[in-house]
Amino acid sequence: MFAYIVRRVIGAVILLFIVTAVTFSIFFLVPKLGGASADDLASRYVGKSAGQEQIHETAVRLGFTDPIYVQYGRFVKGLFVGQEYNYGPATEHCPAPCFGYSFLTQQPVWPDLVSRIPVTASLAFGAACIWLLAGVGTGVISALKRGSVLDRSMMSVALAGVSLPIFFTGLLSLSIFSYGLGWTAQGGTNPMDASNPAWWAYDLILPWVTLAFLYAAAYARLTRAGMLETMNEDFVRTARAKGLTERTVVTRHGLRAALTPILTIFGLDLGLLLGGAILTETTFSLPGIGQYAVIALRANDLPKVLGVTLVAAFFIVMANLIVDLLYAVVDPRVRIQ
Repeated sequence: MFAYIVRRVIGAVILLFIVTAVTFSIFFLVPKLGGASADDLASRYVGKSAGQEQIHETAVRLGFTDPIYVQYGRFVKGLFVGQEYNYGPATEHCPAPCFGYSFLTQQPVWPDLVSRIPVTASLAFGAACIWLLAGVGTGVISALKRGSVLDRSMMSVALAGVSLPIFFTGLLSLSIFSYGLGWTAQGGTNPMDASNPAWWAYDLILPWVTLAFLYAAAYARLTRAGMLETMNEDFVRTARAKGLTERTVVTRHGLRAALTPILTIFGLDLGLLLGGAILTETTFSLPGIGQYAVIALRANDLPKVLGVTLVAAFFIVMANLIVDLLYAVVDPRVRIQ
């Protein structure tokens, strides 16, 4: 078991290193391969009235004329000890961990991301609790009532949930429950500013339910398929032959065996959402990482986009690491191997 954990942790560290290298190459090497020069990259950090000589001097100060491996080494070093950015008019200090410095807003990227992570985490974890309970519960009931009217009704709703995009269900929910009935918040607020947990939940309840509806539908179909397969296995029939109650057979034998694929997709989904629920945060105007990424893309603010990409990759890798470790808890065969 210990060796299994060590292997997975080492693999996650190596993967994070590879992700940073690939991401940095996409933002700085690919443009050069496409014909962009160091001066083209530096032109984003100077004013519109800057001359060619001033742009070139800025490119030299920022290190864009250095080899790509030197730039990458400087970037990795900045993650641990910080970095100085000398772009001409002044020298800006970016404290560790330095994910870049936005010269458009005159601020390091990391503090902005830290201030927005709680909003995205609240949205992701709240919606995850709802879609796990609703999706897995619906899938189990549908599998046990296979072919019934209840089964077909649940799967029809699940199919609609998978098919409808979040920007449609989100806007429809806002128009009905917020602007029409006035039951929920109208969006555009920061739920982390609420000192009362009840107001925090009030601001997020509609985004939670809307986002969970999309994922719960997929989890219901996946759970149903897994339960239909495991409930016909020999070990389930053996458990029933021992005289165990149907509830014990379903929860401790059937559902547990069907949890492995659910854990896999849950790790990916949660990691992606922690990296920014772009559509949901944009639809409900939530100041999270996803909205931060949209603003950065519209402003062509490269350091912000790079920072969001690396943070999202980190959450995905960590989520997959946790899933790998949970495999050993859910599936005894992993511990044996």
